[in-house]
Amino acid sequence: MPLFGKKNDSDKKPAKDGDIRKKYDLKETLGTGAFSEVLLAEDKTEKGKFVAVKCIDKMGLLGKEESLENEIHVLRRLKHPNIVQLLDVFEDKNYVYLVMELVTGGELFDRIVEKGSYTEKDASNLIRQVLEAVDYMHEQGVVHRDLKPENLLYYSIDEDSKIMISDFGLSKMEDSGTMATACGTPGYVAPEVLAQKPYGKEVDVWSIGVIAYILLCGYPPFYDENDAALFQQILRAEYEFDSPYWDDISDSARDFIRNLMCKDASARFTCKGAIAHPWISGNTARDKNIHASVSAQIQKNFIKSKWKRAYNATAVIRQMRKLAMNKDGQDQQTTQSSS
Repeated sequence: MPLFGKKNDSDKKPAKDGDIRKKYDLKETLGTGAFSEVLLAEDKTEKGKFVAVKCIDKMGLLGKEESLENEIHVLRRLKHPNIVQLLDVFEDKNYVYLVMELVTGGELFDRIVEKGSYTEKDASNLIRQVLEAVDYMHEQGVVHRDLKPENLLYYSIDEDSKIMISDFGLSKMEDSGTMATACGTPGYVAPEVLAQKPYGKEVDVWSIGVIAYILLCGYPPFYDENDAALFQQILRAEYEFDSPYWDDISDSARDFIRNLMCKDASARFTCKGAIAHPWISGNTARDKNIHASVSAQIQKNFIKSKWKRAYNATAVIRQMRKLAMNKDGQDQQTTQSSS
């Protein structure tokens, strides 16, 4: 009897108990994980139609069955052009097979490194697609909880390819109870998650703000080798638009990010509010000019060592600024006490 999708409703159809090879011709390996492997496969009923099949070892699933069932439940509910679609679920004695839409364009940052340059218009268009998909998710009662650049994939290698959201392993239905579990990826997670307070879909908006920040300057708003120090930065929402990296970025982009990376979740933009912002909608002539400007092209390099160097350089400047301020304060106190 199938382990997954026992409930008899449209979102929890049972997995097909049988041989996936009857429908799909499994080919080469596309990727591997600790307890799973992703294979390229061709649909035998539709020649030339290729899919990705995630083969999950049941031995590695022990104790985590509920998490996979939740992912399947969520994916079956979501049908949007910018969300990687679950097409089928099979199950046999040893494996659960998730048949997914094949996405071949690669990860977001890999493409940007190859492209070498990126305009604010490019970044705005990409973030708009993410916002529209996440807005749809939120309307369906789904919170992703792990939005990050690695989970944003290009659909194809085409120059004008759309972006796709993937990996719903940490996603959650809002109606499944209060969310207070600390989860997500350090650096992209919202302050209220780290504070272990109950939270909602606002956490996804924060993560989109972090992604937009990186797209525009090439390094993350929060960075520290030490997780505890990193978490403190995020809890205080301590980030800056450092010179020279932000000198050529529009005020509109900065305002957009401030409204997404807002410490107070209740004051944070919703996805709809973010989509309506001039930096995304281009509603004002000024913003249209910014978007169209060739001079607004910013050379980006997302190779880790480079953005670490850029971030560390700004961190040193910030630290020197703080030390100078503290020194000035001490000098003033010394002068006052001696007078």
